[in-house]
Amino acid sequence: MSNRNQKRQRSAFDEYGLKKTVAMLVEEMQVLYLADGIPWVVGYSGGKDSTAALQLVWLALSRLESEKRSKPVHVISTDTLVENPVVAAWVTQSLETMKSRAKRETLPIHSHRLTPDIKDTFWVNLIGRGYPAPRPKFRWCTERLKINPSNAFIKNVVHESGEAILVLGTRKAESAARARVMEKLEHRRVRERLSPNAALPNCLVFSPIEDWSNDDVWLFLMQFSNPWGYNNKDLLTIYQGASPDGECPLVVDTSTPSCGDSRFGCWVCTLVDKDKSMQAMIHNDDEKEWMLPLLELRNALDLQDDRQLRDFRRMSGLVQLYNDRPIHGPYTQSVREMWLRRVLEAQAIVRRNGPPSVKEIELITLDELQEIRKIWVFEKHEMEDYLPRIYEEVTGHSFPGGSVDDDLVFGSEEMRLLRKSCDDDQLHFELIRELLDVEWRYRTMARRARLFDDMDQAFQRGFYTEEEDATDRARRRRDALEDARKGKYEQLSLLHDSDPELSQDTTH
Repeated sequence: MSNRNQKRQRSAFDEYGLKKTVAMLVEEMQVLYLADGIPWVVGYSGGKDSTAALQLVWLALSRLESEKRSKPVHVISTDTLVENPVVAAWVTQSLETMKSRAKRETLPIHSHRLTPDIKDTFWVNLIGRGYPAPRPKFRWCTERLKINPSNAFIKNVVHESGEAILVLGTRKAESAARARVMEKLEHRRVRERLSPNAALPNCLVFSPIEDWSNDDVWLFLMQFSNPWGYNNKDLLTIYQGASPDGECPLVVDTSTPSCGDSRFGCWVCTLVDKDKSMQAMIHNDDEKEWMLPLLELRNALDLQDDRQLRDFRRMSGLVQLYNDRPIHGPYTQSVREMWLRRVLEAQAIVRRNGPPSVKEIELITLDELQEIRKIWVFEKHEMEDYLPRIYEEVTGHSFPGGSVDDDLVFGSEEMRLLRKSCDDDQLHFELIRELLDVEWRYRTMARRARLFDDMDQAFQRGFYTEEEDATDRARRRRDALEDARKGKYEQLSLLHDSDPELSQDTTH
């Protein structure tokens, strides 16, 4: 017999039982709510933990006299725009349901669906700017998609009210790392059950279910009906469908891990080896097969070695070495166009083959497409303006956005001729294209002070003959700078006049 079966899992309800423990916690929350005028902000993801925390808040407020329910409670949910579609639909509908129920019960609960700024969305950065799919050492997505929208909302509440209390469904049992952080913050509590938040000044954190286990959460959700009218058993079904074995045995055996270990997140996430929850959904439910194109696209993004898809230059155009090899930068133009095509194709397939609820699904929004188009044309000097053509080829419909620039005189045909005149030399073509674009954009300016700086930067990005030439120059530049630090300047002087990057390094 395993140790897990020999030792019964500890429950937060062991001492007083479920109902009395919940009643005591609700009473504690009422005291905390009435203690001051500080508004509350409840983090809600639609998952089991945040649902349990919000239910407790709802119960506490609903059991107060109406005249005592004076200060607002904001329920915030951040939609990254690349959430698992099943979960995203669940959360969106839940927010609408709680809004109408709170109004009917005259509760000061206000639900908010938050989204990242258009410049921060996943596809704008990956397809637009060319950021490679996120990796643990380049985790560019989390702050942009999740942290910034919620922090901006909370900071606004703090700005208006001076303080805020953030109610979260975090639990020590989630992981050893989470437990260590929560226990560390316990020692810095300024009031009972309220911990400071290092990232948000004047914001205190209240974690009402911090000592609950997975099974405690599910037991509470199954025994206490959802107060805003959503069915918690449907939530259990979602978790059950996302578990590899399709089972949630929490009621049968408290020593067995519940399906609460299922993890939902962004369907494009490459920070995990596999999207096990989406795989399980597709495997366990034939009606979820429409999600297969999403899983395939996610797996296509998850390349361990994607250097062949990326520019050998960094975003700035400079060449940097690591272990004597270039540190590759953003996705190339052709690869970014390929990812756009793949996303639009997946969207078309889901709309065509999915259930009625996803007939209008947007894997990428029109606002994102407009922003990507602007980045390609204005920041990356891709005057071909291929996005409308790709959209039409994939969807069969004209691109609904207007002209990106009425003054744009060069188009795809001119760029085709330019590429041909460059003998299909990609680096030469990119350099001439950028120089043309820079000169055109400065043509009407009264002051053209930065024109030569911008042209100089274009030459620094494109004066190489090929990747091998750029790598060799970077190695020689590195060696020359190392010699210079040792007082040997001969090689440095030889390279100074022939290498624009080296000239820039030594003038700074």
